Amino acid sequence: MEKKIFMVQYSAEQLQEVISAGVKRQLDEFSKHFQPKQPNEYLTKRQVADLFNVDISTVHSWAKSNKIKPLGMGSRVYFLRSQIEESLIPLNQ
Repeated sequence: MEKKIFMVQYSAEQLQEVISAGVKRQLDEFSKHFQPKQPNEYLTKRQVADLFNVDISTVHSWAKSNKIKPLGMGSRVYFLRSQIEESLIPLNQ
């Protein structure tokens, strides 16, 4: 059974407003559940050392003791900024 909808009661402007309101409601609902993916930021050992004002050997030690997780590509070592920030722990709880 085919449904037919007649819009005799709307002017062109009113129809445009009704459609715009419907689209806005759908976009508002979508934006409530949409979580944009943040791009990953990769840091070198030097950048991590500079970030915490420590020597590169300290960064190497942290990576070796699994305090921070190193990622590699070829002979290069990188760290995800988000993982570095997650590895920080509050001192006073």
